[in-house]
Formats: sequence, structure tokens, C-alpha cells
Amino acid sequence: MRTTPETVAELIARQWGDPRPGLKYGGSAHTTVLSHHRTAQEAASRAALLVDLLPSDAEPHVGVLLDNTPEFPFWLGAAALAGAAVAGINPTRRGPELARDILHTDCRILVTERAHLPLLRGLDLPGVRILVTDTEEYAALLAPYAAVKPGEATLGNPGPGSRLLLYFTSGSTGAPKAAICTQGRLAAAGDSLARQFSVAPDDVHYVCMPLFHGNAVIADWLPALVGGAAVALRPRFSASAFLDDVRAYGATYFTYVGRAVQYLLATEPRPDDRAHTLRLGFGTEAGAVDAARFTERFGVRLVEGYGATEGGASVQRTADTPPGALGRAAPGDDLAVIDPETGAECPPAALDAQGRLLGGSAAIGELVNRGRSLFEGYWRNPEAEAARTRDGWYWTGDLFFRDAEGFLYFAGRTDDRLRVDSENLAAAVIENVLARWTPAAAVAVYAVPDEAAGDQVMAAIALKEGERFSPEAFSAFLAAQPDLGTKMSPRYVRIVRSMPTTATNKVHRFALRRAGFLPQSLPGSAAGGASRGGAGAHPGTAPEPDPVWWSPPGTAGYRLLGPEDLSALLAAYAAHARTELLER
Repeated sequence: MRTTPETVAELIARQWGDPRPGLKYGGSAHTTVLSHHRTAQEAASRAALLVDLLPSDAEPHVGVLLDNTPEFPFWLGAAALAGAAVAGINPTRRGPELARDILHTDCRILVTERAHLPLLRGLDLPGVRILVTDTEEYAALLAPYAAVKPGEATLGNPGPGSRLLLYFTSGSTGAPKAAICTQGRLAAAGDSLARQFSVAPDDVHYVCMPLFHGNAVIADWLPALVGGAAVALRPRFSASAFLDDVRAYGATYFTYVGRAVQYLLATEPRPDDRAHTLRLGFGTEAGAVDAARFTERFGVRLVEGYGATEGGASVQRTADTPPGALGRAAPGDDLAVIDPETGAECPPAALDAQGRLLGGSAAIGELVNRGRSLFEGYWRNPEAEAARTRDGWYWTGDLFFRDAEGFLYFAGRTDDRLRVDSENLAAAVIENVLARWTPAAAVAVYAVPDEAAGDQVMAAIALKEGERFSPEAFSAFLAAQPDLGTKMSPRYVRIVRSMPTTATNKVHRFALRRAGFLPQSLPGSAAGGASRGGAGAHPGTAPEPDPVWWSPPGTAGYRLLGPEDLSALLAAYAAHARTELLER
């Protein structure tokens, strides 16, 4: 019977002497396999290098600016063995923002690769030593430590309270916060998931989400370590390469975040879509509609979970969890859905026979943990910590509703709340309805300011290949949805070629909100091609703006938002002194 690990260092040390496959990389073109023993050996050598290179007066932190190469898990293991912490550095950050992340986490050593060196040019990083993994100099640095064993080189005896991760919370505005994750909490999280999903040594965990983000480490790498499974790496997520990788690696499990599932569903169906070893996907924000489509097409069950990197609250899934729900509070936990304006607990939601929310605005509030919390704070950010733990509770920043049986349903982020005609709406609830529209490949809902007061609902829609936006068909679809409230229909609809996303495959809502209904083409989403509802741009010319459709107040149906409409709208904003809201 497997014993519960106390530290991640213990999990790395367990690999020593194990000849079974532990790490796979290279994909379908050329798969390389390293044993568990070899991966522990590589981690131990880097732990010794870290101990020798780190200045005596420095925080035990190492920044890792890498794609999902073998070096990333090697350095995760090295930090665990050495009693140090890894700060995952996001390669999509640029200039001063990137420098800020490295310096804010007090990283005196930065591990990167040649492909990312251009990101560091011109940055002021005083006191930071840069190690470039795919160079002869790096290999020479490691060579003297090849025979080191786990536990022989530490900065202090690693224990359950030792910091292991400083992982930035994803966000599109403001400086991201570095959540502190200790070895004890991470080992327990990995053990819990390994038991929940019965992870065994013959499993292969496919890591295609970025390792600089908590999802890939906590929900993919760690359960594999606990269960003795192999880990297979994809440098960066690729929907087109997904099935080929799964087959090449013999993958049985993967994790996803945000729109990754939609990207996989948007690939061209193949007769062999079910010819693979994959049995389970675990992640967040796929949505009930896309999860069902994924299972129908690929024969793989998707399990939606909820648990923030910060550890402040988690939802436990049980066998009786209904479709669309994430689960209930674990025994001993006190999770509540709170109206953030009044501080009162929201009433249970009313659901129809299909589990769809009916008249749910009063039932939607912020998920709050009023009991014990595993939140360990943010690195040197007391203001953010205080905001998370105000009134002695842990406020998740996420919107939920609860049914009469106590099951919890995700309804979006607090930033995604809309207030239309004095009624509070949640973007994710509207998205779940719009996702049923079969021509849509991806949907995002967000608020744009009303010209007089409050918000209006806007949707960005990426269409499936060969589809054209039909305003008549879209209006008929909306009218047929019994759970689409009277205030939920989008006032504006932007047709995008592809949904703008962050590095962790979450919708880049800030970019969408900033664009609003104004004529522009979002980066990577130019609506080129008649099949997508817009005109294509010639090579060397700027892409044409995404087409925006709107339903003017007091009218039925949608029409293109033309220059005259836009001028009249802007005049209305000016008349109500709200023009500046369009530039937020």
C-alpha cells in the first residue's frame, strides 16, 4: 500500500534505482525515453549545481524560463531536493514586465534556453546569473555533479514547509501575483489526485499545458510522481499534434486549461479519432457542451475540477456529481456562495430537468471559503494577501452558484460579472448557452459599457471552418434557448478568426473588452475569408477589422455595425460623458 508522501523531495528520491520509463520527449518524430532513475539522477546533479552557484545571501529561488523541455522537470526535482523554490517565468511576457517577474521573485539564477535568449536582450537584471541549457557551457557546468545522489546536496533539510513553487497567477492586467506553494501542500495535492484517478506505473501523463503554470505541475506532473507513472512532454500545446503525440507516447491522461479542448474539437475529424490509449482528461473551463462533444468524438472522459494554485479553496467531485457541476465542499470545509455587495449567502439556484440554470442572477455570487484554508500567501505582496483573506475568509475571485443539493457550478470570474439594466449576470453562464450553437467553434462573453449606464453583453465567436455567420439563424437559436434570460442576449457580436488567448490557453478577455465593438482586428484573430464572415487581407496589407454585428435597442435581429451606427453610438456615449469607458 502506497504511503502518503510528506515532501516532493521524497517523491524524487523514490525514483532512484527504478529502471521503468519515467520521462518521454521528442514526440512522434523521435521519442526519447529516460528511466525514473535517470530523471532522479539529473535532478540530483542540478540540485548540487544550484547549491554551489547560489550566493550565500540570496533567497533559495531559481527562475525557470523554458518551454516544456526535459530541463523543466529536472529543475523542479532539483529545487525539491535542494530545499529551493522554482519561479515559473512566462515566456509570453516582454520587456520590463518580464524583468519585473524575475526580480520580484528574487531569482539570482535564471535557467533558460537559446530560443528564449532574445527575450532577455536589453533587460536590466542585476545580480542574475543566466544558465542556457542547450549549450556546451551548461553541459560543462553539470559534468562534475554527474555522480551526486538525491539528498547529498541541499541548502537545508527540505521539509513539508519548504517553499517549492512561486507560481504567478495568470492575468491580463496589472502585475501578476506569485503564489507560494510548499512541498507539503504540493505532495498532498499530487497524492490526492493520484488516488482519485488511480494513477499506476503503467500510466503515461501527457504534459501539453505549460509547466510555468500551476495546472501542468500540480495536476499532471505531481500525480505521475506519486503513482510512479511516466511523464511525456510537449514543448508547447499543439492541437494538430495532440493525437500523434498521444499515440507515440502511449499517453493515458492529460490536463487542459481554458480553450484547449475547443482547439482539439476544431481539428479535422479523422476515422481513427478513437484509436489511442487515452482514458482521461482533467482540467478546468471546458464547459459541459464541449466536454460532451469531446467524449463523443474521442471516447475520452473529461473531468472538470476546481482548485486554485493558491490552495485557498477546492471543490471535491463525487460519484453523484450531476453533469455541469464540479462537486461539493469536502467534509469539514465551509464553502459558501456570497453576494459580494451585501455579504449575504446567495439562495440555491433553480435548475430545469436538463440541469440548466433558470433565472439565476440572484443565485450567482463569489465562492468563499469560510473555514480552514491552505492558502500560503503571495510572495512579498501583503496587499493582495489581505484582499484574498478579508474578514477572515478566503475569497476565490470566482463566481459560482449552488443547487439545492449543495453541488457547486462554476459561473466565471468576478471580473466577468456583467450588470445589465440593474441585473447581475455571469459571463460563463451565457457562454454555456451560446456554446450550443453548432456553427461556433469557440465563444467568449464579456461586458462592454452601455452608452447610458451599466453594461451590455458582447460575444466574440470563432466559427467552424466553412461556416458563415447568419444573423437570422443566430437570432432563431437565441429565441429557442429556454435558459437564456431576457437580459442575456448579446447586444454585440464580434466574429473572430481565432479566439485571442493567453499563454495558458485562457481567453484574453482584457483584449476583447478593450476592443469592445470598435472596428479593429484583434491579434491573431483577423476574420479573413468569406467562410468566417469577413473579407481577407492581401499580403502586405493590414488585416480588415473583424465584422461586428449588433442588435439595436428596440429592434429584433442583428445587422452589421456600420460607420453611421458607430457614429451615432459614439455620440450617445459622449452625451452621457461615458466615452472614456470605451478606452479602459
